[in-house]
Order: sequence, then structure tokens, then C-alpha cells
Amino acid sequence: MKIVHFSDPHGGGPAEDFMAYFDKRWVGVFNYSFRRKFRHDLSRLCRAVEYIMDTKPDLAVCTGDLTSAGQPGEFEKVLNIIKPLWQSDIPLIYTPGNHDCYVKRTKCVEAVKNAVRIMAQGKYSFDTMPLKLNFSGVDLLIINTSAPSNLLCSWGFLGEKNREFIKSACEKNPDIPKILISHYPMTEDHPWLRVRHRLFGQGEILDLMESKKLDLVLCGHVHRPYLKVDQSGRGECCAGSVSSNGSMVEISCDQKSHKFDFKNIALD
Repeated sequence: MKIVHFSDPHGGGPAEDFMAYFDKRWVGVFNYSFRRKFRHDLSRLCRAVEYIMDTKPDLAVCTGDLTSAGQPGEFEKVLNIIKPLWQSDIPLIYTPGNHDCYVKRTKCVEAVKNAVRIMAQGKYSFDTMPLKLNFSGVDLLIINTSAPSNLLCSWGFLGEKNREFIKSACEKNPDIPKILISHYPMTEDHPWLRVRHRLFGQGEILDLMESKKLDLVLCGHVHRPYLKVDQSGRGECCAGSVSSNGSMVEISCDQKSHKFDFKNIALD
């Protein structure tokens, strides 16, 4: 089984209505206007889509942050770039990032729900996560750990529902490889330095990874790609930001041996 994993394109733009200056969106708009638009090049996302369409993997995975401030126009911009992929017969999995679930404004909530519906090609919806899908003999555990937070933080929380879902799924059918798809990493090298940006509540999931009941975590959020895996390829893979670092990862999975191999794809 071959998987192509990409993340964090962070399409952005100006404030789309005056209420954006009265909620957290102004932070995302300010960040994009003075920082992200100089670092995130969406032409790299175009090349990522072209690569996936040419190589035709068994599965493509996007681990969130399509947008910078969760605005409908930002989603529209990025979804149009990814359109050849989500309209193709290549299965696509997407879970939203913290920038996609930025605020509680109704039109922004509807925009991220629409993005999940489109990117998931009708296989699931925002409200049906967490869920398990089986592709080519591999169990994909798809969770959403993103929700609106305060102005200063971009943290996530792995609540009881997600924890119990993951634990239950990992206890069943041990012969089937288990891949967790999450925007936030489960591991954190500098938890206190990154306290405003980290995930909370993942202790039990780390135990499942250590005991090999959970084979692999695919995540984004951290813009510099990394691999934290053992000799069999079990562990955690962060794709980095496709638009900032021009990075994505091609993963080969041997379902019988639970072995994973990784190839970094440079888009520049």
C-alpha cells in the first residue's frame, strides 16, 4: 500500500467581513498579511497535487490547516487547487487543523464542515469523526483534535471520546496495521516551550505506540517535517508544511509485517 501524506498549506487572505476584527480571525489575518504570505507558496501545493495525480497512490492524506483563519474564501481558494485530487478516484482523507477550526462564527464552522465533506469525497463528515476506515487491509483511525481556542493559543485536546475510540480500535484485530490520522502530533520534544501550541491528553496514546498496538501516526501542525520511527517504521511521521517547506512524504506499507518505509518528496 502506498500513501502520500501532505499538510498545512495555510491559504490566507484579507478579513472577509467586519466581524473578523472582533474575533480571533484578526490574529490569523494579521499573521498571514505580515508573515505567512511571505513563507507559504501555494504553487507548491499545486505541484503536490500534480505529483499525486501522476503517481496515483492507494491513498492521499492531508492532516489539516488548509487555511490561515478558517474563512470561507480561504477554504475556497485551497479547495480549488486540490480539486483535481478530490474529484479523482484516488481516495483522500482529511482532518481539520486548528487554523481550519479557528472561530465559532456560523459561516466559518459551516465552511470547515463543507471542506471535510468535499475532501473526504463523501466517505465521512465533520460530525462523524472519530471513525475507522479500512483501506487495503489497513485501519485508518481518523480524529479531529482541533477546536477554537483563545487569542494567544493554538493548542489541541485529545478528549475522552477520541481516547476511548483509539484505545478500543487498537485492541481489536492486532494483525491489521493501525494508522492514526491527526493534525496534532502525539509526541512533543519540548512540551513546556511549546505549551501554547501542543496537544494535551495523549498519554494513553503514547502507551499504545510504545506497545506497538498503534503502528503509525500521520500528523501536521509542525511545519518542519520529521520522522520519529523505529527500525520497522513504526512511530510518528509529520509531513511538515507543503507550502512553506515544499515537503510531503510517500509511505509504503507492508500490511503483513507492519513495516513502513518513507520517502521525502521535495517540491522545489
